[in-house]
Amino acid sequence: MCTAAATCERRIEGGGTTSLAWQGWPGWAGLPTIGADELVPPGARAVIVAPHPDDEILACGGLLQLLAAQGSDLLLVAVTDGDASHAGSPLWPQERLRRVRPQESAQALETLGLAPPAWLRLRLPDGGVAGMAPHLATLLAERLQPGDRVFTTWRLDGHPDHEACGWACASACSASGATLVEMPVWGWHWAVPGDMCVPWHRARRLPLPASVLQRKRAALHCFASQMQGDPSTGQPPIVAGDALQRLLHAWEVYFL
Repeated sequence: MCTAAATCERRIEGGGTTSLAWQGWPGWAGLPTIGADELVPPGARAVIVAPHPDDEILACGGLLQLLAAQGSDLLLVAVTDGDASHAGSPLWPQERLRRVRPQESAQALETLGLAPPAWLRLRLPDGGVAGMAPHLATLLAERLQPGDRVFTTWRLDGHPDHEACGWACASACSASGATLVEMPVWGWHWAVPGDMCVPWHRARRLPLPASVLQRKRAALHCFASQMQGDPSTGQPPIVAGDALQRLLHAWEVYFL
Protein backbone atom coordinates (compact mmCIF):
# COMPACT_ATOMS: atom_id res chain seq x y z
CA MET A 1 0.00 0.00 0.00
CA CYS A 2 1.27 3.49 -0.82
CA THR A 3 2.82 5.68 1.87
CA ALA A 4 -0.08 8.14 1.61
CA ALA A 5 -2.26 5.59 3.39
CA ALA A 6 0.00 5.72 6.41
CA THR A 7 0.22 9.52 6.52
CA CYS A 8 -3.47 10.34 5.97
CA GLU A 9 -5.67 9.93 9.04
CA ARG A 10 -8.95 8.61 7.68
CA ARG A 11 -11.52 8.38 10.48
CA ILE A 12 -15.24 8.14 9.80
CA GLU A 13 -16.41 9.59 13.09
CA GLY A 14 -18.82 12.31 14.11
CA GLY A 15 -20.49 14.52 11.54
CA GLY A 16 -17.45 15.03 9.34
CA THR A 17 -16.84 17.97 7.04
CA THR A 18 -20.14 19.61 6.24
CA SER A 19 -21.71 19.74 2.82
CA LEU A 20 -21.79 23.53 3.12
CA ALA A 21 -18.02 23.62 3.68
CA TRP A 22 -17.42 21.56 0.55
CA GLN A 23 -19.84 23.59 -1.55
CA GLY A 24 -18.14 26.82 -0.50
CA TRP A 25 -14.63 25.67 -1.39
CA PRO A 26 -13.20 27.96 -4.12
CA GLY A 27 -10.90 25.14 -5.27
CA TRP A 28 -13.72 23.59 -7.32
CA ALA A 29 -13.16 26.26 -9.95
CA GLY A 30 -9.67 24.87 -10.57
CA LEU A 31 -10.75 21.28 -11.14
CA PRO A 32 -11.14 20.32 -14.81
CA THR A 33 -14.58 19.16 -15.87
CA ILE A 34 -15.14 15.95 -17.79
CA GLY A 35 -18.02 14.45 -19.76
CA ALA A 36 -19.54 11.00 -19.57
CA ASP A 37 -18.30 10.33 -23.10
CA GLU A 38 -14.73 10.98 -21.93
CA LEU A 39 -15.06 8.80 -18.84
CA VAL A 40 -16.52 6.00 -20.98
CA PRO A 41 -15.71 6.52 -24.67
CA PRO A 42 -17.95 5.07 -27.39
CA GLY A 43 -17.55 1.31 -27.61
CA ALA A 44 -16.09 0.94 -24.11
CA ARG A 45 -17.84 -0.92 -21.32
CA ALA A 46 -18.39 0.64 -17.90
CA VAL A 47 -17.82 -1.76 -15.00
CA ILE A 48 -19.10 -0.41 -11.67
CA VAL A 49 -17.63 -2.24 -8.66
CA ALA A 50 -19.71 -1.39 -5.58
CA PRO A 51 -18.52 -2.54 -2.13
CA HIS A 52 -22.09 -2.39 -0.77
CA PRO A 53 -25.56 -1.94 -2.25
CA ASP A 54 -26.05 1.87 -2.51
CA ASP A 55 -22.40 2.78 -3.25
CA GLU A 56 -23.12 2.62 -6.98
CA ILE A 57 -25.79 5.32 -6.56
CA LEU A 58 -23.99 7.42 -3.95
CA ALA A 59 -20.78 7.61 -5.96
CA CYS A 60 -21.97 7.64 -9.57
CA GLY A 61 -25.76 7.77 -9.76
CA GLY A 62 -25.48 10.73 -12.09
CA LEU A 63 -22.92 9.11 -14.36
CA LEU A 64 -25.06 5.96 -14.61
CA GLN A 65 -27.89 8.00 -16.09
CA LEU A 66 -25.61 9.74 -18.57
CA LEU A 67 -24.08 6.43 -19.64
CA ALA A 68 -27.53 4.97 -20.24
CA ALA A 69 -28.41 8.00 -22.37
CA GLN A 70 -25.32 7.51 -24.53
CA GLY A 71 -25.93 3.76 -24.85
CA SER A 72 -22.83 2.52 -23.02
CA ASP A 73 -22.59 -1.15 -22.12
CA LEU A 74 -22.71 -1.64 -18.34
CA LEU A 75 -21.69 -4.35 -15.87
CA LEU A 76 -22.55 -3.80 -12.22
CA VAL A 77 -20.50 -5.81 -9.71
CA ALA A 78 -21.98 -6.07 -6.20
CA VAL A 79 -19.06 -7.14 -4.01
CA THR A 80 -21.07 -7.68 -0.80
CA ASP A 81 -24.76 -7.77 0.04
CA GLY A 82 -24.28 -5.15 2.76
CA ASP A 83 -25.64 -7.49 5.42
CA ALA A 84 -23.46 -6.24 8.29
CA SER A 85 -24.73 -2.67 8.34
CA HIS A 86 -26.93 -3.09 11.45
CA ALA A 87 -25.00 -5.07 14.04
CA GLY A 88 -27.24 -6.54 16.71
CA SER A 89 -30.46 -5.14 15.24
CA PRO A 90 -33.66 -7.18 15.75
CA LEU A 91 -35.30 -5.11 12.99
CA TRP A 92 -32.48 -5.62 10.47
CA PRO A 93 -30.92 -9.05 11.06
CA GLN A 94 -28.33 -10.16 8.53
CA GLU A 95 -30.64 -12.53 6.70
CA ARG A 96 -33.13 -9.69 6.09
CA LEU A 97 -30.42 -7.27 4.96
CA ARG A 98 -28.99 -9.92 2.65
CA ARG A 99 -32.35 -10.04 0.89
CA VAL A 100 -33.45 -6.41 1.09
CA ARG A 101 -30.33 -4.44 0.23
CA PRO A 102 -29.91 -5.89 -3.29
CA GLN A 103 -33.62 -5.24 -3.83
CA GLU A 104 -33.08 -1.62 -2.82
CA SER A 105 -30.30 -1.35 -5.41
CA ALA A 106 -32.57 -2.75 -8.12
CA GLN A 107 -35.32 -0.27 -7.19
CA ALA A 108 -32.83 2.60 -7.21
CA LEU A 109 -31.58 1.73 -10.69
CA GLU A 110 -35.17 1.58 -11.90
CA THR A 111 -35.77 5.00 -10.35
CA LEU A 112 -32.80 6.32 -12.31
CA GLY A 113 -34.54 5.10 -15.46
CA LEU A 114 -32.05 2.33 -16.21
CA ALA A 115 -32.99 -0.96 -17.77
CA PRO A 116 -31.86 -3.90 -15.63
CA PRO A 117 -28.08 -4.09 -16.20
CA ALA A 118 -25.82 -7.12 -16.31
CA TRP A 119 -25.30 -7.77 -12.61
CA LEU A 120 -22.63 -9.86 -10.92
CA ARG A 121 -23.16 -10.54 -7.21
CA LEU A 122 -20.01 -11.86 -5.54
CA ARG A 123 -21.45 -12.15 -1.99
CA LEU A 124 -18.15 -11.51 -0.23
CA PRO A 125 -18.45 -10.87 3.53
CA ASP A 126 -19.57 -7.36 4.40
CA GLY A 127 -16.81 -5.84 6.53
CA GLY A 128 -14.33 -8.51 5.44
CA VAL A 129 -13.38 -7.51 1.90
CA ALA A 130 -9.85 -6.50 2.94
CA GLY A 131 -9.03 -10.10 3.88
CA MET A 132 -10.25 -11.26 0.48
CA ALA A 133 -8.77 -8.54 -1.71
CA PRO A 134 -6.43 -10.89 -3.65
CA HIS A 135 -9.38 -13.23 -4.32
CA LEU A 136 -11.51 -10.28 -5.43
CA ALA A 137 -8.74 -9.06 -7.74
CA THR A 138 -8.57 -12.50 -9.37
CA LEU A 139 -12.35 -12.70 -9.81
CA LEU A 140 -12.42 -9.28 -11.43
CA ALA A 141 -9.40 -9.85 -13.68
CA GLU A 142 -11.11 -12.95 -15.09
CA ARG A 143 -14.08 -10.84 -16.19
CA LEU A 144 -12.43 -7.61 -17.33
CA GLN A 145 -11.47 -6.82 -20.89
CA PRO A 146 -8.93 -4.41 -22.36
CA GLY A 147 -10.76 -1.15 -22.92
CA ASP A 148 -13.12 -1.54 -19.95
CA ARG A 149 -13.50 1.49 -17.70
CA VAL A 150 -13.67 0.24 -14.12
CA PHE A 151 -15.26 2.54 -11.54
CA THR A 152 -14.85 1.75 -7.86
CA THR A 153 -14.32 3.39 -4.51
CA TRP A 154 -11.11 5.26 -3.78
CA ARG A 155 -8.15 3.36 -2.33
CA LEU A 156 -7.96 5.89 0.53
CA ASP A 157 -11.70 6.35 1.06
CA GLY A 158 -11.62 5.58 4.79
CA HIS A 159 -13.93 2.56 4.87
CA PRO A 160 -11.98 -0.75 4.85
CA ASP A 161 -14.28 -2.40 2.31
CA HIS A 162 -14.12 0.64 0.04
CA GLU A 163 -10.35 0.77 0.17
CA ALA A 164 -10.02 -2.97 -0.42
CA CYS A 165 -12.22 -2.72 -3.52
CA GLY A 166 -10.03 0.10 -4.79
CA TRP A 167 -6.83 -1.91 -4.37
CA ALA A 168 -8.37 -5.07 -5.83
CA CYS A 169 -9.65 -3.19 -8.86
CA ALA A 170 -6.26 -1.53 -9.36
CA SER A 171 -4.64 -4.96 -9.43
CA ALA A 172 -7.30 -6.40 -11.74
CA CYS A 173 -7.01 -3.48 -14.15
CA SER A 174 -3.24 -3.86 -14.27
CA ALA A 175 -3.62 -7.55 -15.10
CA SER A 176 -6.36 -7.12 -17.71
CA GLY A 177 -5.57 -3.89 -19.50
CA ALA A 178 -8.71 -2.16 -18.21
CA THR A 179 -8.63 1.45 -16.99
CA LEU A 180 -9.25 2.31 -13.33
CA VAL A 181 -11.35 5.30 -12.23
CA GLU A 182 -11.74 5.87 -8.47
CA MET A 183 -14.65 7.52 -6.70
CA PRO A 184 -14.62 9.11 -3.22
CA VAL A 185 -17.60 8.36 -0.98
CA TRP A 186 -16.53 8.52 2.69
CA GLY A 187 -13.49 10.56 1.74
CA TRP A 188 -15.73 13.63 1.78
CA HIS A 189 -16.39 12.90 5.47
CA TRP A 190 -12.85 12.81 6.82
CA ALA A 191 -11.08 15.11 4.33
CA VAL A 192 -11.35 18.90 4.30
CA PRO A 193 -11.37 21.31 1.35
CA GLY A 194 -7.90 21.44 -0.17
CA ASP A 195 -6.76 18.41 1.85
CA MET A 196 -3.29 17.30 0.76
CA CYS A 197 -4.34 13.66 1.15
CA VAL A 198 -6.79 14.00 -1.73
CA PRO A 199 -5.28 13.51 -5.22
CA TRP A 200 -6.68 16.71 -6.66
CA HIS A 201 -4.29 16.46 -9.63
CA ARG A 202 -6.22 13.34 -10.70
CA ALA A 203 -9.67 14.75 -9.93
CA ARG A 204 -12.22 15.62 -12.57
CA ARG A 205 -15.70 17.09 -12.07
CA LEU A 206 -18.67 15.64 -13.93
CA PRO A 207 -21.43 18.31 -13.98
CA LEU A 208 -24.93 16.92 -13.40
CA PRO A 209 -27.97 18.51 -15.05
CA ALA A 210 -30.75 19.36 -12.60
CA SER A 211 -32.98 16.53 -13.85
CA VAL A 212 -30.17 13.99 -13.41
CA LEU A 213 -29.46 15.19 -9.87
CA GLN A 214 -33.17 15.03 -9.04
CA ARG A 215 -33.39 11.39 -10.14
CA LYS A 216 -30.23 10.54 -8.20
CA ARG A 217 -31.78 12.05 -5.07
CA ALA A 218 -34.98 10.06 -5.60
CA ALA A 219 -33.01 6.85 -6.19
CA LEU A 220 -31.15 7.22 -2.91
CA HIS A 221 -34.44 7.27 -1.03
CA CYS A 222 -34.98 3.69 -2.21
CA PHE A 223 -32.40 2.64 0.40
CA ALA A 224 -34.74 2.67 3.38
CA SER A 225 -32.42 0.38 5.34
CA GLN A 226 -29.70 3.03 5.21
CA MET A 227 -31.70 6.28 5.19
CA GLN A 228 -33.98 5.57 8.15
CA GLY A 229 -33.19 5.22 11.83
CA ASP A 230 -33.45 1.87 13.61
CA PRO A 231 -36.04 2.04 16.42
CA SER A 232 -35.05 -1.44 17.63
CA THR A 233 -31.59 -0.20 18.63
CA GLY A 234 -32.06 3.56 18.74
CA GLN A 235 -29.35 4.02 16.14
CA PRO A 236 -29.65 6.94 13.70
CA PRO A 237 -29.67 6.45 9.93
CA ILE A 238 -26.39 5.22 8.50
CA VAL A 239 -26.53 7.70 5.62
CA ALA A 240 -28.35 10.93 6.41
CA GLY A 241 -27.78 14.64 6.91
CA ASP A 242 -24.41 15.81 5.62
CA ALA A 243 -23.35 12.23 4.82
CA LEU A 244 -26.08 12.25 2.18
CA GLN A 245 -25.87 15.88 1.10
CA ARG A 246 -22.12 15.65 0.44
CA LEU A 247 -22.96 13.21 -2.36
CA LEU A 248 -25.84 15.24 -3.78
CA HIS A 249 -23.94 18.22 -5.12
CA ALA A 250 -24.46 19.29 -8.73
CA TRP A 251 -21.38 17.32 -9.76
CA GLU A 252 -19.62 14.02 -9.15
CA VAL A 253 -15.87 13.66 -8.72
CA TYR A 254 -13.71 11.02 -10.35
CA PHE A 255 -10.01 10.31 -9.84
CA LEU A 256 -8.42 9.30 -13.15
